[in-house]
Amino acid sequence: MPQLSIDYSEGVAFDQPAFVRELHSRVAALISSPVDDCKTVFRKAEEFHVGHGGLPRAATVYLEIRLLEGRSRELRTRLAEETLRLLERFVRPEPGVRAHLAVNVVELDRDFYRKTAM
Repeated sequence: MPQLSIDYSEGVAFDQPAFVRELHSRVAALISSPVDDCKTVFRKAEEFHVGHGGLPRAATVYLEIRLLEGRSRELRTRLAEETLRLLERFVRPEPGVRAHLAVNVVELDRDFYRKTAM
């Protein structure tokens, strides 16, 4: 079930397939879900701004994890912290670039979330 999205800008590099393998394994283990239920999309931001610009150049990686509601606050906190540490291991800013990394764990309302596979 976990729906993961990763928005990132120019100025950072990471091995996306290797990152996803580790991300899916970690998320699935933490929330007791089959790894095949994890789905991740990467979106490269065409524009990204921090403050008024200037030096150092800035880049971003924002990872959002959407889960069905009902998991404890402690579990969601642990998931956010471990996922941020995973980003820190995989993301490599280009020289002269300051990378801003963030993780957000969001609950989906069971009454309104629907899915299908075809």
